[in-house]
Amino acid sequence: MSTAEKTKSLPWFGFPRLWPYIKKYRKWLITAVCCGVFASLCDSVWPLFTSYAINHFIGQNTLDTMKLFILAYMVLLILQTIANYVSLSGCGRIEMHIDRDLRNASFSHLQTLSFSYFSQNNVGYIHARVMSDTGKIGEMASWRLMDIVWNGSYIIFVIVMMLSINVQLALLVLLILPVSILVISWFQKKLVVMNRHIREINSKITGDFNEGITGAGSIKTLVIEDVMQKDFEADTSQMKRTSVQTERTNAWFISLLTMMSSTALAIVLWKGGHLTMENAMLLGTFSAFMTYALDLIDPIQAIIETITALIGIQVNIERFTGLMETKSEVADTPEVIAKYGDTFHQKRENWEPLHGDVEFRDVSFRYPDGEEWVLQHFNLKVPQGTSVAIVGETGAGKSTLVNLVCRFYEPTQGQVLIDGRDARERSQSWLHANIGYVLQTPHLFSGTVRENLKYGNESATDDQIWHALKLVQADQVVMRMGKGLDSEVGEAGDLLSTGEKQLLSFARALLADPRILVLDEATSSIDTVTEKAIQNAIQTVIKGRTSFMIAHRLSTITDADVILAVKDGKIIEQGTHRELMKQKGYYYSLYTRQFANLAADMIKGQVS
Repeated sequence: MSTAEKTKSLPWFGFPRLWPYIKKYRKWLITAVCCGVFASLCDSVWPLFTSYAINHFIGQNTLDTMKLFILAYMVLLILQTIANYVSLSGCGRIEMHIDRDLRNASFSHLQTLSFSYFSQNNVGYIHARVMSDTGKIGEMASWRLMDIVWNGSYIIFVIVMMLSINVQLALLVLLILPVSILVISWFQKKLVVMNRHIREINSKITGDFNEGITGAGSIKTLVIEDVMQKDFEADTSQMKRTSVQTERTNAWFISLLTMMSSTALAIVLWKGGHLTMENAMLLGTFSAFMTYALDLIDPIQAIIETITALIGIQVNIERFTGLMETKSEVADTPEVIAKYGDTFHQKRENWEPLHGDVEFRDVSFRYPDGEEWVLQHFNLKVPQGTSVAIVGETGAGKSTLVNLVCRFYEPTQGQVLIDGRDARERSQSWLHANIGYVLQTPHLFSGTVRENLKYGNESATDDQIWHALKLVQADQVVMRMGKGLDSEVGEAGDLLSTGEKQLLSFARALLADPRILVLDEATSSIDTVTEKAIQNAIQTVIKGRTSFMIAHRLSTITDADVILAVKDGKIIEQGTHRELMKQKGYYYSLYTRQFANLAADMIKGQVS
């Protein structure tokens, strides 16, 4: 973090952008603010009760009007208690409701963003927008606002009370206020910068500690224990120096505040003492004035601290509103939405059946954050029921074609046609509902086996689920789990092996009965015995369906109708397995090299 980033103040223009989320609770907000102001008024009145008690009951040695005094005291106390309850409970409700609304809105918006957003932003960044930023904004819209309202109104009431008691004495005390505000502001800004630095160093120490644990094996094999220890000690020493410096600054801050409070008290004692001795001010009135003078510094400090916090929260507001204003790079037109519906309001009655004809017509493509063309003037017709295999080395760009078919990205130029029509003429939901996608890294949701498989088809019966499981030979996996379809898979499926999760992902995709099937290196996490069974199932399932298979094991795609060989983001060869082997080009070299490596591994295994 640079010095400029640590010390910069942010503009306040982000706060009005939250109004759409706050305005629905404006009645609660107004009620809480009014009650907060009334409660602060009550706080400013209490010294007057003390003043009256001293001047009347003690000074005049009488208990006249005592019952009326106690009644007024109790009524005001009850009213303040009610006001505090309404204000505090209102702030709590506002915080919880706004927090919920912001999280719902951000999560819903994330569902509408294109695949590119998630590939360009890591999970931690997105998680912070949805959870941390929204929580701080909810706190700002309730408690931080109430802090300013209560402390600000209390300062005004106290100044009015002081001026009503004695203008000259009040003005003498108020001369300290500008100095107090300047001192508090200067120290507050300095302490914020120092605390940010401490948090930065602490994050670095946490990272060092994490590396020391997770990288223990590498540290020992590289024999760099002493280097890691020196780095860690350097960071902890820096943390110590910065923390000590911060505590010293804070000690000066508190000492100066105490001095200013004592100065205000000294002025009141000096001038007020003379007025009392001259009988120009009663003792009870003097006591009340002294209470007011002492109570001025704390709310001023609280307001400045709150304003500082609000400046920090501006960052959270900018990040949240930045997310909400992010436009999806793949979006349906208003005309398409009007006919087919959007992500959350689907008009399935208008959805045409999808047959599975796919055509790339003069397609050129480059990724939104890239400068090089991945595809240029690419043409390919894939009739319904055709199986297309895409092969190439790691990082060659095999997923690009599949991403375009699934409309995770839009062509930079040209068209991708589904059943003879531009894919953009129909909704993304319509297309995605007809695609079965099995990822290289399978993902299961927390819950039971049944719940996970029903994501593929919500109306599926248990018989249909078991049929899909048997088709991919995953039924034995489920039966071994103890509770069958009611077995829990754990968070992200962590109670299962990668291969078992892959089998369930296959069953889920097949249960959806997709017209287009995408297999993204889907057998890479399965052993060779299971792979053979899966291959037999795939051959049965893809009949009558258009399929795209991104393959690492080339033995699994020799029966594909079309094989596309990709290198450096370009399709350099296409044809059947037999045609490409005859060409003895790039695909031939990949295939022979892979089988040579496999043969070498087998021989090595037999020797050992």
